[in-house]
Amino acid sequence: MLTRRALAVGAALLATPRLLRAQTAWPTERPIEAIVPFPPGGGVDVMTRLLLPVVAQHLAANGAPGARFVVTNRAGAGGQLGYEAIFNAAPDGYTLGAVTAPVLQAIPIERPTRYRALDFTFLANVVDDPNCFFVRADSPIRNLGELAAAARAQPGKLNYGTTGVGSDDHILMLHFEALAKLPPLVHVPFAGGAPVMQALLGGHLELAVGNMSDGLSLVREGRIRYLGGAMAQRWSALPEVPTFREQGFDLVAGASRGIVGPPGLSDPIRLRLEAAFAAALADPAFLKEAERLSLPLRPVIGAAYRDMIAKMDADLRSLWRQRPWKE
Repeated sequence: MLTRRALAVGAALLATPRLLRAQTAWPTERPIEAIVPFPPGGGVDVMTRLLLPVVAQHLAANGAPGARFVVTNRAGAGGQLGYEAIFNAAPDGYTLGAVTAPVLQAIPIERPTRYRALDFTFLANVVDDPNCFFVRADSPIRNLGELAAAARAQPGKLNYGTTGVGSDDHILMLHFEALAKLPPLVHVPFAGGAPVMQALLGGHLELAVGNMSDGLSLVREGRIRYLGGAMAQRWSALPEVPTFREQGFDLVAGASRGIVGPPGLSDPIRLRLEAAFAAALADPAFLKEAERLSLPLRPVIGAAYRDMIAKMDADLRSLWRQRPWKE
């Protein structure tokens, strides 16, 4: 006669193939939701919508024919609401999300959040859009040295616009002020890059801080100029723009945009996703479209991506001790 323990063991053994089949079948159960913590049309949203169909193709080619993504925009609180939704989702492979650093790490430094920046499952960094300074085409300021001189000559007078307190743009200026030993410039935060550019073109700002890709059309129209880019080397799309380092300021910074999952994503699903993202980021069709859109790509996969974010986090905490950005 079978004991209850033997019956339980037998039932477990019979169930095991079903469990294995369920894991192998991922992701055929339902679409994978990709949360974008910002409104449609911005840099993070464009990157996500361009990349994920290619990732789905590579998942399908490697045993996941039902792979498909649905992008959901959950904007609010500078990205915090979306980050919290990603972080607190079930780690079952059916919720991923787009993030941008250093905003991801900056928010928990300045205020309480329902997420921990370094605990996400980091899958793939996609874009590294360097920060830069813009002026109007008729501005008398021609380079970073002249900007620093003007700030010293007019303490408390020179203003600049960014996409918000604690944004990568704002943090760049704090780094620059500390590096150049400048008195603080007057910060004017806006809810997005478009109004910053409108204020600059309208003569309401002396300077705008943003990302290199933000001003491509305006610089080609001759309406703005770049003073410099906070990048390791000149960007091929704008080879005439010097780096900060070339002008004597050892500063490299930007918006690193990528895809993460909730904490605790299982290894089988994580590894399949990492492989699919790596393949998609090398896909010739994706690379061609990214070049057409002037996306400054920087593929970094898995653990290396997390290491990159952790280094940023340490640098931010050091900056916070010198010049906290909460206003």
